[in-house]
Amino acid sequence: MNSLRSKLTSHLYLTLFSFLMLYPVIWWAGASLKKTEELSLPTIWPSTPMWSNYWKGWHFSSEYTFAHFFGNTLLMELGNVLGGVATAAIVAYGFGRLNFKLRGFWFSILLLTMMLPGQVTVVPQYILFNKLGFVDSYVPLVLPHFFGGGAFFIFLLVQFIRGIPRDLDEAATIDGASVYGIFWRVVLPLLKPALVTVAIFTFIWSWDDFFAQVLYLSSVDKFTVGLALRMFIDQFDIQWGQLLAMSLLSIFPSVLIFFLAQKHFVEGIATTGLKG
Repeated sequence: MNSLRSKLTSHLYLTLFSFLMLYPVIWWAGASLKKTEELSLPTIWPSTPMWSNYWKGWHFSSEYTFAHFFGNTLLMELGNVLGGVATAAIVAYGFGRLNFKLRGFWFSILLLTMMLPGQVTVVPQYILFNKLGFVDSYVPLVLPHFFGGGAFFIFLLVQFIRGIPRDLDEAATIDGASVYGIFWRVVLPLLKPALVTVAIFTFIWSWDDFFAQVLYLSSVDKFTVGLALRMFIDQFDIQWGQLLAMSLLSIFPSVLIFFLAQKHFVEGIATTGLKG
């Protein structure tokens, strides 16, 4: 009886806590169906839902629908994820398995870059990409992901690789596998949970990176979802219902990817934290 009561109490607390965590999203969904003058009312759900907010918000521009901006963002994300996952795995394999001079020194330098504030590199990077003629293109947003994907992801994968038994490498070497063969046939398949973790983080962080997008993109036809949402605010008469409706839709790709890959994501985080 006491065990049942304890379980019911725990579930009650978890349910209440979950509601508190989800309340902003519930309010967000309700506000996206309200008229502008109803947003100040204390009610969560409008008396007459304005489903047209989604249709009008999707077609808010006379030239482009929101599908165009979603397409731009997903195309950019494809390059970011592929570049980040591929290059981070290669660099991490070098640090985690290969022996070369000053390996510890260079790995320490890599970790030190994690302590460097991103604001410090903004101006030099912009000057570099501007001189190369890449401003107002996706190159400044995608290209950095093809250089290791970031120090954090390399460190994450190195920790995972160090937990893979070296006996597997030795067995593959006896079978005639080269260094590249060991990476491709032994290490890479075992890296799947960690690579999924890197892919999810890369997708979410670059999807939400409004600052870099507003810094490098100026043509409307190249705008991402974040920049398209800003266009609502640039209007004289802000349609808050339409803005909230489109902003709610903008989080769906990140949420969908997280839930589809949740199993591998949790496994990658757990095993990476335990190995070292």
